Amino acid sequence: MPPKDIKNILVKFANTIPTYLMGPDRINYILDNLENLVQESRVALINYVNRMLTSMIERDASDIEIGGYSSGGFVWMRIFGKKERVKEFQLLSNDESALIIANLLNSNQRKILEAAKNLDFSYTFLYERKNINVRFRADVYFELDTLTLNMRAINSEIRSLDSYGFHPNVIKTLSHSFIKFGLTLITGITGSGKSTTLDAIIDAHNKFDPAHIVIIASPIEYVHDSNFSIIKHREVGRDVLTFRDGVIQSLRQDPDIIVIGEMRDPETILAALEVTDTGHKVFSTLHTSSAVESIDRIVAEIHPTEQDRVRNRLADVLIAIVSQKLVPSSDGKRVLAKEILIVTPNVKAAIKNNNTSEIYMMINQGAPQGMITMEQDLKRLFLEKKISLENAFAYANNKTRIQQIMSAI
Repeated sequence: MPPKDIKNILVKFANTIPTYLMGPDRINYILDNLENLVQESRVALINYVNRMLTSMIERDASDIEIGGYSSGGFVWMRIFGKKERVKEFQLLSNDESALIIANLLNSNQRKILEAAKNLDFSYTFLYERKNINVRFRADVYFELDTLTLNMRAINSEIRSLDSYGFHPNVIKTLSHSFIKFGLTLITGITGSGKSTTLDAIIDAHNKFDPAHIVIIASPIEYVHDSNFSIIKHREVGRDVLTFRDGVIQSLRQDPDIIVIGEMRDPETILAALEVTDTGHKVFSTLHTSSAVESIDRIVAEIHPTEQDRVRNRLADVLIAIVSQKLVPSSDGKRVLAKEILIVTPNVKAAIKNNNTSEIYMMINQGAPQGMITMEQDLKRLFLEKKISLENAFAYANNKTRIQQIMSAI
């Protein structure tokens, strides 16, 4: 359908909104009256979103933003790390973009959004040029009483775990065949590729390990086909109410490996420690930028009266932390920089004694075990001419340390 016809659908519906409704009441009207649109118009709006997503894929964009007060009516995309207006799409009013967003949701999702003011969900469409289904992780939220949608593309192909350049000891540590239990964390800020790394780990097991893997995520991103492993996918809000419920329930589902999409609250953290304690191998993520910060964050999330107990429990079950960043590369794209902690007896003692400040130097000196600091990896990327000196400094966690090791070159 031509853009003019799409605009007509949007304007016609927007004109039905009573003028006296303001702010969130206008959004609620759209959510409650969407069903009044004829089926042909609803399909046309979905196809319009799919055209946006097609453009996103062909620009190698990682994210798209639709709607919201701050968008200025434009569709925005993140292309190689930079947010840009996409001017090929027509400007949308706040009411029009809210209608486009609401039309992607089923009736139950619209009710949740109306009550909670936020909704995570997954979305799939057929990318016709390659005849493949492409999945997206989506988040709808309110901004100054307007409705906003972010969608992030999920890789249709899994990156090989071998491509990460992990030390052989790290690969063994991640492997269920080598270590049957324990907690491994993949950490980094939003958009640093944590989910991609988790999927690479799952896929590596799926190629040789006859195990039962339970994935609990919000939302489910990549859907794995069972091969050597049987892989169950449980989406929070659709298949299970909360991360904690999914973790606790998994104990009755005969798992070998439990993947927790995010340890986002004390209840999920305690549940993850509990199932790891029972002899399962657990992988999860945190929004932290270094290994030491990850340990401190877990303990800090717990009530002070319980922190000593959790610190000891964490020391007993933690086996590795991979912290990662996506750094702008010399070719205008992005390259992965990583920090890796393997929990040795000395690291375990430092966690139990609340001496986490000592762990950085243990990582710094732990190359034989496969450990590396973020600063050491940034230096490697710089020497390989993959990143600039400026970005090596900008993305370092420890500015003093990066200055020291770069000055020695």
